[in-house]
Amino acid sequence: MEKIFGRTNGLKPSEKKRLANLYNRRVGANRLLTAELGRTLAALSAELEKPISLLFDRGGRVIRVAVGDARELPVPESALVETRLSGYRVVHTHLGPGGLSRPDLSMLFLHRLDAMAALEVAQGHPGRLHLALLSPPRADEEDWQILPSRPYHEYLEWDVTAAVAALEEELSRQARGLDLRDGSGERAVLVGLDQGEGVQAEVDLAELAELARTAGAIVAHKELVFRPSLDPRYAVGRGKVEELLSQAYHQNAGTLIFGIELSAAQARELESMTGLKVLDRTQLILDIFAQHARTPEAKVQVELAQLKYLLPRLVGKGKDLSRLGGGIGTRGPGETKLEVDRRRLQDRIAELSRKLHEIAGRRQETRRQRDRSGLPLVGVVGYTNAGKTTLMHALAKKGEEGENKLFATLRPLTRRGFLPGLGEVLYTDTVGFIRHMPADLLEAFRSTLEELRDADVLLHVLDASQEGALERYQVVEALLADLGVEARRLLVLSKADRAGGYDLEFLKERLGGWPVSALRGEGLPELKQALASTLLAQGVRPAAWAYVPVEAPTAAPASAD
Repeated sequence: MEKIFGRTNGLKPSEKKRLANLYNRRVGANRLLTAELGRTLAALSAELEKPISLLFDRGGRVIRVAVGDARELPVPESALVETRLSGYRVVHTHLGPGGLSRPDLSMLFLHRLDAMAALEVAQGHPGRLHLALLSPPRADEEDWQILPSRPYHEYLEWDVTAAVAALEEELSRQARGLDLRDGSGERAVLVGLDQGEGVQAEVDLAELAELARTAGAIVAHKELVFRPSLDPRYAVGRGKVEELLSQAYHQNAGTLIFGIELSAAQARELESMTGLKVLDRTQLILDIFAQHARTPEAKVQVELAQLKYLLPRLVGKGKDLSRLGGGIGTRGPGETKLEVDRRRLQDRIAELSRKLHEIAGRRQETRRQRDRSGLPLVGVVGYTNAGKTTLMHALAKKGEEGENKLFATLRPLTRRGFLPGLGEVLYTDTVGFIRHMPADLLEAFRSTLEELRDADVLLHVLDASQEGALERYQVVEALLADLGVEARRLLVLSKADRAGGYDLEFLKERLGGWPVSALRGEGLPELKQALASTLLAQGVRPAAWAYVPVEAPTAAPASAD
């Protein structure tokens, strides 16, 4: 006997058999139901005094039977790829008069059903039929369009196939239009969380948008959700998720990106409810690192962080692990490691940790050789995309030019430069920091960041043109303290040519620092003078051939200690 879903408690075996017989019914591929099926449903529903729901595929075959309203029907995952709708339609009974309920319409939208129909039952006979279809994304209506209710026999000849084909053609046309307008890339809806942080939450959402663009996504919509405490199942609550899904539908977006770290259970529930790809902030950052990892060392570090993130999320994934995909969130080891079991994953983590330990040993030997050269070391640190690489290029007159991207530099770059009155120095760049840096990523890059401990002076590069610069300064300083870096700092207020006059003066008053525009060369002589004076004050001896008296800088930065 075929399975009957829903509220089956109390049903007699004979009643269950009659319900199971509905699996043998079939309507035309282009029809909602037949007159005979309508009468059978009405009579059986009245006899049981319960609604009955049927799920049809596009061939007109009954594939699910449930006792209860449409929500009792488990809709299988759609196998259709070329269409925008699921390929399933629902016909269910209502005991008494009344149109489609809100849960009916939500199910229509959430599962992208071809159609949702409700058949009124009056004294055991079929009455009026209520019908709804999805609206095209750019339509003026809501997410669905409700057709006029009519006596059910007037809908017996209604061509559901033609209506669905017209809707899918409209969906495809709008999707093509968006692709032509935006170019290639995943379209994503971004979700920021405000848990009482106020302006900082807005800054974090803007940063999430920049992360998404760096990862290759097209930001279709941004939404900041105020929620003092997270919903344990859906993070932002089921109602808000439905609103976000509506936005994704209307914006032709296939990805939801949350600005927090989701638990494994929340990610699974959100994906199950929406049918969209769901990423959190940590996955987004890991994906960007995977894109930019080019050296063997960086690839090992990123893969280790990704696998540590994936390990606790293996529990309960089951068959989902066999889905190999592409795009944001699946680069790097995600494409090759999704099907390994927990034991093999742990073995791989152990192997990568061993490799990283060997790399750390080689790096330590390199540092010893560099120390024997006697050249002072200047570390360049800062928030991601603060302008560190561009500043190094300007100071050393060599190396890579900077890019306007987050985490464009993953490997430590060391370049020789010259300071008047001191001689040669070494500048070393490191990976940029970010607020709420993923712990696994920070741990994986710890050996790289330990370069900073050997620096004689640190240049803390702060983007003065960026909103929330003061908070970014505090993030970097907190991470440096966590890494045990105690070197003397000089603050560089980069991109000074883009910063507003008031903002620049505010930062100078609060933090001190040296305004610099590395691209234009503005402020570089004063920065070099301050850097040379700081190194000389720390006992660094100038090269005999390079000695020139160096005047003390006119104003010491407040962040010098």
